[in-house]
Amino acid sequence: MTAPTDATTVREAVPASAAPRRFTVRGPGRERRRRRRDRAGYLFLLPWFIGMLFTIVPFFASLYLAFTDYNLLNDPKWIGLENFAEMFRDENLHQALKVTFIYSFVSVPLSLAAALGVAMVLNRGIRALPVYRAVFYLPSLLGASVAVVLLWRYIFGLDGIVNGFLGWFGIDGPAWTSDPDYALTTLIILHVWTFGSPMVIFLAGLRQIPAMYYEAAAVDGASKWRRFRSITLPLLSPIIFFNLIQSLIASFQTFTQGFVMNNGGGGPANSTLFYNLYLYQQGFNQFHMGYASAMAWTLLVIIAAFTALTFFTAKYWVHYDN
Repeated sequence: MTAPTDATTVREAVPASAAPRRFTVRGPGRERRRRRRDRAGYLFLLPWFIGMLFTIVPFFASLYLAFTDYNLLNDPKWIGLENFAEMFRDENLHQALKVTFIYSFVSVPLSLAAALGVAMVLNRGIRALPVYRAVFYLPSLLGASVAVVLLWRYIFGLDGIVNGFLGWFGIDGPAWTSDPDYALTTLIILHVWTFGSPMVIFLAGLRQIPAMYYEAAAVDGASKWRRFRSITLPLLSPIIFFNLIQSLIASFQTFTQGFVMNNGGGGPANSTLFYNLYLYQQGFNQFHMGYASAMAWTLLVIIAAFTALTFFTAKYWVHYDN
């Protein structure tokens, strides 16, 4: 018999039963370690599961109440889509949507721009970086607190610090928080001031960009603006995307600033009537809980729509390092 002469013939000549087999050996020790890891994971998820038990019932209850006439005192009365139809006729609701949209679409880009600018300055390796990072991050923790909003109302009041500063130049400033033309602007400035949280995330992202990219671009004669536009922004786009989603969702849920600034009325002339503030007025001031539930679900749809739109457009400007 002639012996096989090449590798293919050898493989064909060897029976399948003679081929080596690979076995995965899982001893009892490995299985115990895997079960311990699983138990640890479930233990960390336990607070979320417990919290979900307290929220899932109100979640679906609000969906039912959105189709009812309910005033907290009497039993809910089913009215179908009447609450949602009323939204198209409610001028105050239209004003609340307008205020919320202006606030979100102006304050979020300005806040992210300020956060990125400060992060780039801190990324240069200045001394006492942890101190500066903590100082810039602190307003993010306090910006939505009642005390800071009261302080903001004093700063922009008729006799506040801002008008006192303008007075040195012979300028008589208005009562910023009581003027419909400026009241919302003061809250936008307050939101921009709380850029610390996205700034810390931007700083972490900037530290992950290899320095050799900038060095190579500098050797090729690229300007600082070109390096920022061609290196920093593309490599930082996933971080920008994350911060944009987080900030946009938070801005649509603004409540404390509008409530405290003008004593819960949304004034002056409804210029600070945020959507959540109007929802609160309908539910807990006028006891239109069914209508408030319908507003809450409408807000959920609005936030989901803008989030989905952001995810859809992300494929055109977000770049991932594969």
